[in-house]
Formats: sequence, C-alpha cells, structure tokens
Amino acid sequence: MTSLTRHFRSLPWVDVLIGAAVITLGTLEAMTVATSYGSAQNPQFWWVAQAVVTGVLVLYRRRFPVAVFILMLLAQYAWHRQGNEGCPVWQLASLLIVFHTIGAKLPPKPGASWVIAGILIFDSGAVDHRPLPLNEVIFLTVVFGSAYLTGLALRGYQTRAQRMAERAARLELERERRAAEAVAAERTRIARELHDVVAHSVSMMVMQAGVLRRGLGGDNEILSGIEQAGREAVEELRIMLGALRMPQDEALPQPGLDMVGNLIATLGSSGVRVHLAVEGEPVRLPPGLDLSAYRIVQEALTNAVKYAGDADVRITIGYRDDVVELRIADNGTPGPSAAGLSTGNGLIGMRERAELFGGSIEAGPLPEGGFQVNARLPLPQGVPMSEHA
Repeated sequence: MTSLTRHFRSLPWVDVLIGAAVITLGTLEAMTVATSYGSAQNPQFWWVAQAVVTGVLVLYRRRFPVAVFILMLLAQYAWHRQGNEGCPVWQLASLLIVFHTIGAKLPPKPGASWVIAGILIFDSGAVDHRPLPLNEVIFLTVVFGSAYLTGLALRGYQTRAQRMAERAARLELERERRAAEAVAAERTRIARELHDVVAHSVSMMVMQAGVLRRGLGGDNEILSGIEQAGREAVEELRIMLGALRMPQDEALPQPGLDMVGNLIATLGSSGVRVHLAVEGEPVRLPPGLDLSAYRIVQEALTNAVKYAGDADVRITIGYRDDVVELRIADNGTPGPSAAGLSTGNGLIGMRERAELFGGSIEAGPLPEGGFQVNARLPLPQGVPMSEHA
C-alpha cells in the first residue's frame, strides 16, 4: 500500500485530477443519461468500469503516449462492439486529450503519423463498423486534428522556452566571464601603473641614499638600511605585479613557511605520516616569497595525501646562502593524475609561483617508488641570514 501511494504521488497532480474527472463524469452519465446513447435503461453499472479504465489510461498518457493512444482506439472499438451507437462525453473528452498528448509529447513526424492513422481509422468506420456520413467524417477530422495541433503548439512553446532558458544561462555565464576578465584586466593595469610610478620613486630614493652614503665615507648604517629597505620595496613591487593577477582571496593576509607545521597538523587521520625537517638557519622572507613557498608546500602535500595512499611524506625546507630549497617526497604509489597535482592549477600553478621569483620546480616519480617535488626559490639580495623567520 505504501509503494502504491508513493507511486501515485509521483504522478503529476494535473493528470490525477483529469483522470478523476473522467471517472466521475463517466459514472454520472452511466447513472443518468445512459438511455440517450442507446442503452435500454438507466443506470448502466458496467459503464462505470469502462470509465475507470479510460480514466487510468488518461492518467498515464504522458509516460506512455503511443501505448495509451492505441489502447484508447481499442477501447472505442470494444465500446461499439457492445452495441452502443453514440460516444459519451467522457469518452470524446478522453480521446481529445490523448490526441493532444500525441502532439505535445512526440516529435512532429512520428506524432503526425500516429494522428493521421487514428483519424483514418475513425473516418473509415473501422471503429463503428458502419459507413460514416460526410458531416460526421468532417467533424471527427476537425476535432481530432485540432486537438493534435494544440498539443503541437504546446510542444513548440515548451521547446522555445527551454531554448530561451538555455540561452539565458549561456549569456549569464558569458557575462560573468567577461566581468571576471574585466576585473583581471583592471587589476593588471593598476599593478603596472603602481609598479611604474612607485618603483621609479623608490629607485630614486635608493640611488640618492647610496650617493649620500658614499659621500660620507660608506659606513653610515642608517643610509645602508635605507638602501636595503628600498631594494626590498622594489622587489616587492615587482612581485605585486604578479600577485594582483592572482585570485582575489590571495590578496588577504596569508601564511608563510612558519605555518607549515600547522598545515601538517590539519591533516588529522588522513592516513599519511608527514615528517618535517628544516635545514639551515631560518630567515625572514619577503611576504610574497614566503606565501608562494608555503603554497608550493601545501599543493605538493595535498597531492601526496590524495594520491599516495598510506605512505610517509617528508618535507624538507632548506635555507641556503642565496636560495630556499623545498623538497616534498613520499614513498607511496602516485595515481594517474599525480603529474597534474590536485588543487588550484596543480604543477602549472606551482611552477608559475616559482618562476615569479626567478625560481624553478622539478616534479616526478622516484626510481624506488613514490613521488617528489623539488623547488628552488632564490633569496633577494640583502636578506639577513641571521634573522629568524
């Protein structure tokens, strides 16, 4: 009973109401006006069973339009074989609904073929077993043909509405794409303008501070600090030109290599055992370089967690005299997508981050099994090696 109720609830309520209306109208005609259609007396209880069958057929006309169409023709044939001359209102209404459904649900060519076949069957008298007068032939042709045409018009309207909705969706996607491109272009323009204007001014300051320092003997610590800060500012401005091309969320405050330990802690029960090793004396990196180094480690580690399975991952951060070296290696079996890596732009995104600072990325499987990512990021000139990160 529950499955039957669930089945009826899945049917369109409009169809349920139409089927119930056909059954109700058939029952009323069976009880009141059966003699008007050639029956010997009122009521005709067996009409009720035929009305129920017809109502159920109408109920399923959307799901099985051709099958219901054929069964309705056979029901009409059986109706007239019982000696009934006329067609009650509920039967005529059901036939019109079924002809309409053929037009609404089937493509034009097969739908028209079925409708023409049905009209010819009625007009030829095959259903009534009698030759039909011309006026009745015209009547059946017009009403059944009109019912089909209304369904065909509804199908055309629905098709146009669907195409318009799809076109609107495509236009919305195109609008969003163009808006994103416009934002990216504007950010690039702003970055270039800021870089050209500010970098020129800072470079002049650095040059003047250098001239003044050398004029005072070359040992002035304050002027040396101004020169060093100026060179770092010019380097950061160059990095900003690339940073403004990145997604907007990367413009927010971001972590650096000092947060790799926290990144490892967030893996939890991923099944991968991660070991971190730091070689050399950690130094304070420029913010842009520090962020990109962190993102490279994050990307490679995410790839290892996703594809290496139950494996050991070793992260090595090496601070050398003029370069920061990053090595992320695992002893698992890389998946089919290991070369593409997982999040963001994968290996392409990591390579772009490294090249932005004049560095390089090497990635590939290890001979003994597993996968590794090696990154070398040059340190800007003048980074104090004794200052901790």
